[in-house]
Amino acid sequence: MSSKQGGKLKPLKQPKSGKKEYDEHDMELLQKKKDEEKALKELRAKASQKGSFGGTGLKKSGKK
Repeated sequence: MSSKQGGKLKPLKQPKSGKKEYDEHDMELLQKKKDEEKALKELRAKASQKGSFGGTGLKKSGKK
C-alpha cells in the first residue's frame, strides 16, 4: 500500500466565533434596519390586500 491518501480531504473545522461586541452606533444601525424591514413588511401586506394599482390600466382605443 502507498502512503498517499486518495480522495478529497475534509477541510478543518473553524472554531466558532464568539458573540460580537456592539457599540452604540452599531446598535442604532441594527435597530434602524429592523424598523425599515418591519415597515416594508407592513406595506407589502397592505398592498396585497388592495390588489392591483389603478384597476384596468390604460385602455387603447380601436381607432388607428
